[in-house]
Amino acid sequence: MSIHEECGVFGVMAERPVNAAAICYYGSYALQHRGQESCGIVVNDDGLFVSHKDLGLVSEVFSKDTLAAFPNGTMAVAHVRYGTTGAATRNNCQPIEVNHQKGRMAIAHNGNLSNAAELRNALELSGAIFHSSSDTEIIAYIVTKERLAAPSIEDALSRAMNILDGAYSLILMSPQKLICARDPRGFRPLCYGRTEDGTCVVASESCALRAVGAEFIRDIAPGEILIFSKDGVTSRREHCGKARKRLCVFEYIYFARPDSVLDGRSVHQARLDAGKVLAETHPIAADTVIGVPDSGLDAALGYSRASGIPYSIGLIKNKYIGRTFIAPEDRSDQVKIKLSAIKDVVAGKRIILIDDSIVRGTTGGRIVALLREAGAREIHMLVSAPPFLFPCYYGTDIDSQDSLIACRHSVSEIAEMIGVDSLGFLPVERLGDLAGNADYCSACFDGRYPSPVPVDTGKSRFEQRLSEQVK
Repeated sequence: MSIHEECGVFGVMAERPVNAAAICYYGSYALQHRGQESCGIVVNDDGLFVSHKDLGLVSEVFSKDTLAAFPNGTMAVAHVRYGTTGAATRNNCQPIEVNHQKGRMAIAHNGNLSNAAELRNALELSGAIFHSSSDTEIIAYIVTKERLAAPSIEDALSRAMNILDGAYSLILMSPQKLICARDPRGFRPLCYGRTEDGTCVVASESCALRAVGAEFIRDIAPGEILIFSKDGVTSRREHCGKARKRLCVFEYIYFARPDSVLDGRSVHQARLDAGKVLAETHPIAADTVIGVPDSGLDAALGYSRASGIPYSIGLIKNKYIGRTFIAPEDRSDQVKIKLSAIKDVVAGKRIILIDDSIVRGTTGGRIVALLREAGAREIHMLVSAPPFLFPCYYGTDIDSQDSLIACRHSVSEIAEMIGVDSLGFLPVERLGDLAGNADYCSACFDGRYPSPVPVDTGKSRFEQRLSEQVK
């Protein structure tokens, strides 16, 4: 089992009609690491919304002909998804489009609402009919409901933010405006930039800005609503400061691309510092340090620099396996196809193997077996995160403790189970080294939730409904 994040969002606002679909395509491509389940683009052509979305990778869903079918437009919003709430069906593809009495809107969202089940129940009792099982449709319903009484779409969104709780970095497009917002705790990242021709671009990560030639301007503040319109850029901050900032620390450990900068902190540097912490807290006599591609590589380099033990590329990842890959029946063979050990690097060596996390331990065990087969003499595994001990309600697909190996076994027992000579984790009290000592959320490691824990997530109930629809 691997850890996955919910999605990435991307938006465009231009002064005059541009090939907005192409810009979204390249921006979404840069955010593909945040979601490989589905993707979509909605272009605004003078108030007419044209969209295309489907299951699959960006390169699979959008062909040259598909992109050519989009008109030029002054606005667009795009989304890549890995579902934490809701099954993998076309109904859950985003952006979600809504036609209502006061106009149209398209919305793309990153994160999970901690009060989603409560809100959904209330909406259903009032007559709402849901077509998906994602939190995003809940947000769309609430914003639409508020819009019927609010003087503007941004006022409607502001009123909705008084109702929503949990994680949401979102982009909302109306016929005349592109609006982005980040929840008051800032669980998920969101930033914006501008190209040389004045086109404004909003994205989950700064790496997507560079992919379309936009210069980073700043991060969206927790609680901020930023409105892009023909009148320029307007910031509303009535929700700022309502809660303490809590950016998910696992963004630095795993989710974000290493060339991104989140809230002023380089992801690459954060992972180097994780490796440095591991070297300080887990000194090991070894011949070489290797990382598990991709997010373990920077931490391995950091460990090497701090310890003086040489860094090597010991595992090669097959980068050409997409969603259409036909997996072998024997799951152990999947690791061999996706990863390969370099025998000349590991044979006869004492190896320090660094990975970003251990969830169930099955994947780690298969990687260790690969290295043993390649002749590794000793394998000492270090993890650039603390043990996962608690569910996450803010956009990571750890919804219960049932699948968490660290909840049932000690460190020494896990080491024996995955076949390593020793095992060590990043100390939970050193997570501040990764986040640059800024405020962060580490609830999945320490159980200190920054918002009320939902009694009922409703997830299994929603997915059961969806599976019945599929049948």
